[in-house]
Amino acid sequence: MNCMKKNGIGILVCLAIAVPSWLIGKRFPVIGGAVIAIIAGMIATMFWTDKGKAEAGIKWTSKVILQTAVVLLGFGMNLGVIFQTGKQSLPIILCTITTSLLIAWILKKALKVPSNTAILVGVGSSICGGSAIAATAPVIGADDDEIAQSIAVIFFFNVIAAIFFPVLGKALGFDTLHGDAFGIFAGTAINDTSSVTAAASTWDSMWNLGSETLNKAVTVKLTRTLAIIPITLGLSFIRTKKNAAENAKSAKFSFKRAFPMFILYFVIAAVITTVCVHAGVSADVFSPLKELSKFLIIMAMAAIGLNSNVIRLIRTGGKPIAVGASCWCGITLVSLLMQHVMGIW
Repeated sequence: MNCMKKNGIGILVCLAIAVPSWLIGKRFPVIGGAVIAIIAGMIATMFWTDKGKAEAGIKWTSKVILQTAVVLLGFGMNLGVIFQTGKQSLPIILCTITTSLLIAWILKKALKVPSNTAILVGVGSSICGGSAIAATAPVIGADDDEIAQSIAVIFFFNVIAAIFFPVLGKALGFDTLHGDAFGIFAGTAINDTSSVTAAASTWDSMWNLGSETLNKAVTVKLTRTLAIIPITLGLSFIRTKKNAAENAKSAKFSFKRAFPMFILYFVIAAVITTVCVHAGVSADVFSPLKELSKFLIIMAMAAIGLNSNVIRLIRTGGKPIAVGASCWCGITLVSLLMQHVMGIW
């Protein structure tokens, strides 16, 4: 009750932005509600500088609601199906994730990009766009400007990929009788689920494949999403050890302090889904929770937009875009190379 009394106004403001953003995002899935919400929040905060009693609730939404959304994402994962159908794409996924993280780390050093921004762009590019950024940001202590900037970079390359990849697939001579090759390509090389589905659906429409490409691409993308777990855990331990080394009072490493509990709840949600589906429960039962997760991410993005400094984001945007472009190109080339080596196309 005290929480609602303290944060209620800010939560309602974020909700007011999230609802129309969610509806518009349904209409334009390539853009997505999360991007619309963050832009709306950034525009609103240019005119609404003194947020007064709403400020506490906005900050609460950007942290607690964001973590809750990540937990609910777990209900969209049937681990059995993912493991069964992801075997073919797993080597490609591992190589693309490694490539993106290495490129982000190298450019962080070379271009002197802020550490959190480089990590968020690298993780967002390699795993699952906004969802990966949402999961990683609380672990590394990223501020709202860093999250907003990373989301913007990922969105930019998402739109390019959704439009450009079907043309590229045709030019490269992907199999047009079956959707496997392009589905794996879209699932491993495109950042966010919305753009993966857009590109795969376009390929299906181009060659009258029904939903064959889309099904393959989404399954590969979900397999890729599982990388959130080891990546966030690794980053959490690295950050905690680094903080302990810098602060003599906390020199002793604490596993409990290092472990991000919301990632554990994410895993538990995925396990619950897997067990229930295996027991005969329809996966559709979990659809409302998946939709709620997407909505809560949009709501959190509205809060992040409200807390962001637009002018500073524009001034410092060049280097993160360079990191995003390099990661995206690296992932695309490695995905194509691995598929060629494995004889997929």
